[in-house]
Amino acid sequence: MRALLLACVLLVACAGAGAAETLGAGDSIRISVFQNPDLSLETRLSARGTITYPLLGEVALAGQTPAQAGAQIAEELRRRDFLRDPQVSVALVQLRSRQVSVLGEVAHPGRYALDGASTRLTDILAQAGGIAPGGGDEVIVLARRGGEVEKRRVDVPAMVRAGDLQQDLELQAGDTVYVPRAPVFYVTGEVRRAGAYRLEPGLRVMEALSLGGGLTPRGTERAPRIHRRMPDGSVKVLEARLTDPVLPGDVIRFGESLF
Repeated sequence: MRALLLACVLLVACAGAGAAETLGAGDSIRISVFQNPDLSLETRLSARGTITYPLLGEVALAGQTPAQAGAQIAEELRRRDFLRDPQVSVALVQLRSRQVSVLGEVAHPGRYALDGASTRLTDILAQAGGIAPGGGDEVIVLARRGGEVEKRRVDVPAMVRAGDLQQDLELQAGDTVYVPRAPVFYVTGEVRRAGAYRLEPGLRVMEALSLGGGLTPRGTERAPRIHRRMPDGSVKVLEARLTDPVLPGDVIRFGESLF
């Protein structure tokens, strides 16, 4: 009867393994043995995925759910006649084996754990404090799949506006999330507020002038110049119209009126 009960417990644990977190190297766990406080402890899985447990020595737990780990320890204690009917529970204290790296323009760059409730890109960005003011809309995800690295780009504001949750990628251990700086352009010459400004999609020269505070009394809208860096690294000076689009890195210069 006891063997049948144990088999049922293990079967239930295995059936739920897909939905529960599995243990891995670096994870911290708390082991509790009912009415045996001397056998209860908090420990961390070694690089080999093992723990050192009283009476049992080294026990391999990596790849198991907490329920399966508890059942294994209980079975070992019973099999070696240390306890007649041990009731062992294992709780995950800190998940370190499944982490992703978040870099770039976020409030708190670092490594963040993937748990059962936080595996999506937006979940991890939220844990990192969100995109910083200087961060761009497009987030780069380096996803490790099948031994290869795939580079994916996600426009987070566009995803939210469209409600397209398919773009909210499900991350896996070892992935890297990078938030680059937002593209900027520069306004100079006879404007009231010369400087660098964030480039929004579809921005035109006229809107760039508005962001620069408009013209000074000596300025003119006629024939502004755009200094644009070309793909070969050279800088080309272009005559612009107010309706022309602004590209990342453009330097727009408004000249002085001759009259």
